[in-house]
Amino acid sequence: MRHMLNPLDFSVEEIDQLLALASDIEQNFPKYAHVCNGKKLATLFYEPSTRTRLSFESAMLNLGGNVLGFSSADSSSASKGESVSDTIRVISCYADIVAMRHPKEGAPLVASMKSRIPVINAGDGGHQHPTQTLTDMMTIRSLKGRLDNLTIGLCGDLKFGRTVHSLIEAMVRYPNVRFVLISPDELKVPEYIRDDVLRANNIPFKEVNNLDEAMPELDILYMTRVQKERFFNEEDYIRLKDCYILTKEKLKLAKPDMYILHPLPRVNEISTEVDDDPRAAYFKQVQYGVYVRMALIMTLLEVEKPC
Repeated sequence: MRHMLNPLDFSVEEIDQLLALASDIEQNFPKYAHVCNGKKLATLFYEPSTRTRLSFESAMLNLGGNVLGFSSADSSSASKGESVSDTIRVISCYADIVAMRHPKEGAPLVASMKSRIPVINAGDGGHQHPTQTLTDMMTIRSLKGRLDNLTIGLCGDLKFGRTVHSLIEAMVRYPNVRFVLISPDELKVPEYIRDDVLRANNIPFKEVNNLDEAMPELDILYMTRVQKERFFNEEDYIRLKDCYILTKEKLKLAKPDMYILHPLPRVNEISTEVDDDPRAAYFKQVQYGVYVRMALIMTLLEVEKPC
């Protein structure tokens, strides 16, 4: 039995196989409609989510399975003080696989140690979000045709953004990938990512404060929210916030085949006028997320690919 707690739980070869399965699902959707008949997915979401929770539910229903679970800690026995360990023991009696989101880093790991069924980390604090990473990787591979030889710009909140941390850790395993880290000083990528992931793997990267400066060299621009509450004072936020809003004017500096990704939800960091640009891929990204989660559920449940 396997779990998906971190993108590194799967080798590069296994991720490539999973993404190939997701692509086959995209191209031959009807033939996967019954591969999980009789199987049940439990969604244990201890904090709010729209896309991730509904994407998992959609994925399992598309495969012919069923879904049960809760969408907030308040609507579960966690509100009575039940531990994650006890909850997962109980859920293991009801379902065949679990997708779990929790505000505490490491909670899905604790669950996996007590679970009798596969556990998928659907986001734990500021730590990891592996299925978003798989979604990002499928989006890049589908649009660019590769996961190597890329310059990837990561823009916004790089300090607390778990999607950013997961993506960096996954992509450093592919050759000739380079990162441009675009953020205010207050929200730079954590030291452990800089030292233990990027430098330790001899990955070229640079840190800049200005999005315009970075734009011309990027193959992928991954936008995230700059959140007001992360700043020590409002003056710094007001001074910097407009630097990280993507507009049509800023896009004039970009390559014609650069693609824009965003894990969503968007607030104001991408102007709605950008949505009609052919390089805007963030809503395609949402659809790819369903295919990836379908492929992951099949892989962890060891369901055979239909003929």
